[in-house]
Amino acid sequence: MVALDLIDIKILNMLQRDAALSAKAIADKIGLSVSPTYDRINKLKANGIIEKNVILLNREKIGLGVIAYCHLSLKSHSTQTSSAFEEQITVFEEIMEIVKLSGNYDYMLKIVTKDLSTYHDFIESKLAKLSNIANLQTSFVMKELKRETAYKL
Repeated sequence: MVALDLIDIKILNMLQRDAALSAKAIADKIGLSVSPTYDRINKLKANGIIEKNVILLNREKIGLGVIAYCHLSLKSHSTQTSSAFEEQITVFEEIMEIVKLSGNYDYMLKIVTKDLSTYHDFIESKLAKLSNIANLQTSFVMKELKRETAYKL
């Protein structure tokens, strides 16, 4: 873990809320000149604290109306079969997030599609073709109550 000072935390909080902020705009708000601010941002990137800059889209306005969370279990848990599954599953563009779990299921997938028909097609034509899946249970999001991307620092 890299130690962060108060200025780093201020920079990160601003960038989490608006990744398009310029070094000058950030410098003006934290009371540093542009050059040291720019250097700090680059150091945060070099240390892997800032992984990438992104823009968040309104999924419904771009025609993606369904969010599904799929919990799945594998038939076999050997290192080789788990690694093969992880390689296969990461290529699907419909899957937005994949996490490996402890407990009743091995993985949880966040899948986003246009509609239920498109979701069904994804399951049948892509996901069901993976040989190591033993069980799949899906929950559909009825309403998003909170969607946050910024970590509290």
